[in-house]
Parts: sequence; C-alpha cells; structure tokens
Amino acid sequence: MTDSISLAQQFDVIIKEWLLEKGLTDANANLMKELVEVMIILLTATIAYFIAKWILIAVFHHISKKTTTKWDDILFQKKFFNRLSYLIPAYIVLQLLPLALTEYARISIVLYRGVEIYMLMVTILIFNSVLNASEEIYQEYEMSKTRPIKGYVQIGKMIIYVIFGILIISVFIGKSPLALLAGMGALSAVMMLIFKDSILGLVGGIQLAANDMLRKGDWVTMSKFGADGTVQDITLTTVKIQNFDKTITTVPTYSFVSDSFQNWRGMEESGVRRIKRSVNIDIQSIQFCTPEMLERFRKFQHVAAYVDETEKEIQEFNKQFDIDNSVLLNGRRQTNIGIFRAYLIGYLRNNDQIDSNMSLMVRQLQPSDSGLPIEIYCFSKVQVWVPYENVQSDIFDHVLAAVPLFDLQVFQNPTGNDFRALKS
Repeated sequence: MTDSISLAQQFDVIIKEWLLEKGLTDANANLMKELVEVMIILLTATIAYFIAKWILIAVFHHISKKTTTKWDDILFQKKFFNRLSYLIPAYIVLQLLPLALTEYARISIVLYRGVEIYMLMVTILIFNSVLNASEEIYQEYEMSKTRPIKGYVQIGKMIIYVIFGILIISVFIGKSPLALLAGMGALSAVMMLIFKDSILGLVGGIQLAANDMLRKGDWVTMSKFGADGTVQDITLTTVKIQNFDKTITTVPTYSFVSDSFQNWRGMEESGVRRIKRSVNIDIQSIQFCTPEMLERFRKFQHVAAYVDETEKEIQEFNKQFDIDNSVLLNGRRQTNIGIFRAYLIGYLRNNDQIDSNMSLMVRQLQPSDSGLPIEIYCFSKVQVWVPYENVQSDIFDHVLAAVPLFDLQVFQNPTGNDFRALKS
C-alpha cells in the first residue's frame, strides 16, 4: 500500500507539472488533476466490470453446464454470479479512491460512503439470490412437499434487510451500528406494531411446520374465511388457497393456529372417503311384520338370511317364555324398519364401491317432527369429488326406491300438489 501511495504521489506530481506547463493556474491544475485521477479510477473499474461480466461469468456458466449438479445452474438463474460481479468495480473504486481527491477531503468522504452503501445494497441482492436459489434447490427434494421453507426464506430475507438497513444508515450518517441500535430501543414498540403480521406469521409458520398441520397441496376447509380448496402457497404472512370454484382465498398464516380449520389430508391418505347421510322415514309407516310381509321379505337377496335367522331366534325366545303370539305386541317381533336397516347393511357390504373393512353401519337418529332419520355411515373407495358424489347418489337412489318395498314411507312435508288433491 505504501508503494502504491508513493506511486500515486509521483503520478500527482507528473500530472500537475504537465498541467502547469499548459498554462493553468495552481488551483485549476489541482482540480483538473483530481478529475483526471477520478476518471482513471472509473475507467479501471469499468474495464474490471466488463472483464468480470463477459469473461469470468461466461467461463463459470460454461463450467456449470458441464457439471451434473443443478445447484450451480439454479444460482445462475437467480443471477447470483451477475450480482457478484457488481462488487468487483466497487471494490476497485473503494481501494483507489483514497489515492485521489487528496485535496478535496469532503468530496472524497462522500464518494467513499456512497461506494460503501452501493456495496451493501449489492450484498443484499447477493444474499437474496442465495436464499431464492436455496428455496428452489430445496424444492427438488421430496421433503419439500411436507416441509415447505418459503416462510423461513422470507424470514431470512427480512433479517438481512433489517441488518443491512442498519448498516446502510450507519454508513450514511457516519456512526457505529451499535450506537444506532442503542438509539432504536425507543422505537421497538413501533417496530413491533409495524411487523406484527410478520411476527405472528413467523410464530404460526413454525407451529404449522413443527406439528405438520398444513402442507402445500392439502385440501382444507375454513368456513370463517369462506375457504374450501387446495393450498397453493404458504408464505410468512399468508396462505393462498384455490377454492373449487377456481377463486383464490388468502388467509393469514397465524389464523391456522388461532382458529379452527379442517384438513382433509388424512382422508386422502387413507384411500377412502366417508359417506354420512340420512333419509327420513315417516313414523306412521313403521309396523310389526306380519307372516305375509316376512314371506315377501325372504325374497330380497341381501336380507333373506337375516329374516330367517332372526325369525328362528324370535320363535325360540317366545316359545321359551310361553309368549301369547295372538297379540303382536307380546314377546319379540320383527319390524319393517329393522329389516330395512338389515337390508341396507347387506346392500352396502355387497357394493364394490364401499370399503367393508372400514366402519359401516345403518343407524337410527333422534326422531323429530320430520320423521325418523335412518343414517348410512360408511366409506367409499372413491375419493375424487365428482365420482364420489356419483357413488353416493347411486346409493341413495337405490335407498329411496327400496323404502316402499318394505311398507315404509319417506317423510315429506306437504306440497302444493298435496293441497290441490285434498281440495279436489
């Protein structure tokens, strides 16, 4: 460095003497000398920039194409090397600037700080490229489907922006970053208010990732926000959901921790989808089975064995306790609603679209002024929405058509046709 300074001093003397020989005054000679030196520095920096951009980057790009790894290609796509080349001319200016403008100290300080701020801003862009490349490289791994890191990348960017923002301000005002941080203590409450959503998003994102509560591609339902669709993106502050009607709903990330939501991932991973629907039976149509009814029900394929076995068991019970069979109320009797439930169980077990290894039942719910609900609870092997709805509809098409064959009636409130028939 000492040798370079001495060379610079000798260069100053040579240029100044040459300018004086041209008839310039001492003041003008000094000014022109400084301008010439600044132009030489800028020219050197420009040449270094083009060398870095057109030669070194081209060599690196050629080498990256020859390698089998993808990370270097991704770094090129994210302009990491391009932005790195921006530091070379700035570094040259930073090193050579103290050798120029020796008689204009204030201008030299301003330019020096400007170059430092420029280098800090370029460094921010370099870190930004590294984080973006890291996220894209991570997407190549299978783990990325269950553990997205986009929120953490955004946190990293925010930390970098804050740190380098403080450094830039400290360079601009010419004070230590530590002194600047000490002075910002009073602004902490304001900063907390400004970054409230980001802080809550950070907490929510960590909890979602740690507990594996939400993944990209999950089908979620969140009625509070009108969201019912597939998770498209998870960021630091929001989760983007594409609803089934192709609209987009954005939900604050922290809401998935503070509020309740339904994630259908378990259903999708199980390979089945639940059917839980009921049909209301008119209570007045429920009755004990007569021998004629039993004989007719024995012809129904899915319930014939049940009718015979149950009737045999009932007869043995009534005989054992000497029940008077002349009154149907005495002892045990089969009912049309009971045989109907048994028929539905047999029908569902023989349906190749229903998984009989999962929970399967036909049950009665609490009777109401709308009749007696008979609920079908089973699991379809089909999960895709439209085919699943077709399976469910086929089942209840059959159920509704089968109800009258058991001397039952589906409950239905009177319609206009009923009142017109009553009037006539």
